[in-house]
Amino acid sequence: MNVLALDGALGAFSAAVASGGQIVAARREAAGTALERGLALVDAVLSEARMTPQRLDRLAIGIGPGGFTGLRIAISYAKSLAAVWGRPLVALRSFDLLEFGGDFERVLTVVVGRPGVISARYRSPTQTRRASGRIPEVLDRVLASPRAPLDVVGAPKDVLDALAERGIMVRSVDPLVTPAAAAAALAAASSPPAASLHEVRADYGELPAAKPPRL
Repeated sequence: MNVLALDGALGAFSAAVASGGQIVAARREAAGTALERGLALVDAVLSEARMTPQRLDRLAIGIGPGGFTGLRIAISYAKSLAAVWGRPLVALRSFDLLEFGGDFERVLTVVVGRPGVISARYRSPTQTRRASGRIPEVLDRVLASPRAPLDVVGAPKDVLDALAERGIMVRSVDPLVTPAAAAAALAAASSPPAASLHEVRADYGELPAAKPPRL
C-alpha cells in the first residue's frame, strides 16, 4: 500500500510517503511555514519517493490536538488533495501518532498547546481518559491512580515536574517514529479511511481565543 501523509499539529509541518509498510521519504518544515512551504514539501516527498498521485492508495492526516494554524492548514491541504486525486483520507489523532510503534500497558501521552496548556490522554488496558487545559487540572482529571508507575510520551519538563510533585513514577519516552507524518503514513495502512471528507475535522483539544472557520 502506498500512502502520503501530512501533519501540522505537532510543532513542525511534515509530509511522508510509505510504501509496502516502509517509509520511503519524509521531510519536515519549521513551525509557521506550512502556508508558504506546505505544497512544495508534498511535491518534494513525492519526488523523493518516485511516487505519483495515481499510484497512491490513500492519504493520511493528523487531525490533532495540536497547534491551531498548522493543524488547519495541513487538514485543508490533505482534504483538497484527496478530493482532487480521488483518494480516501485516513484521519489520525496526535496521541496515536506519538504512541505509534510503542508497546505500552499504561501510558500518558501529552500534546503541548499554549504555554502551560496541554491536551493529555491516559490509556490502560481497561480505560481511556483525556482532557485539555492547564497542566494541574488536566493531570487531576486523567490520572485516577496518581501513584501507579506509567510511561509518559511527549511530555515537556513542566509536565514531568508536575508528575514528580505528585510522587508518580514515570518513564519518559520520546516518540519512536518521527516526523509525525511518518507515523501517520505507517498507521494509515491499518486504519479505516473516513466515509466522507466532510467527516475529517480538526481536534483542537481546546478552543482558540477566536473561533476558527470550519474546514
